Amino acid sequence: MKLLNCPMNGVRPLSEFLFGGEFREMPNPDTSSDLEWASYVHYRNNAPGIKKEWWYHSPSGTWFIAERNTLTDEVLATYLHGKAPTSEKTTKPRAKKEQSA
Repeated sequence: MKLLNCPMNGVRPLSEFLFGGEFREMPNPDTSSDLEWASYVHYRNNAPGIKKEWWYHSPSGTWFIAERNTLTDEVLATYLHGKAPTSEKTTKPRAKKEQSA
């Protein structure tokens, strides 16, 4: 089963999430040219590599950013918009240690 880390709820099955598209900074609509605005609205860079993407956790209603390598499908980090990214490797649950009898 494929898992994804929700910054609010921890690691959850991918079936609980919806992809929201690539995250891109919006140009200022008051100062951008028509060409800049049209590029923002219509053009996407679909080259494989590390992308920032919007993801939505349906049960909690949480939108967040995932940094994902689209070539390998590895998620590098997940975080709330406006918050500092945390490494995906540090947010995965740890296995319980077996206790000695």
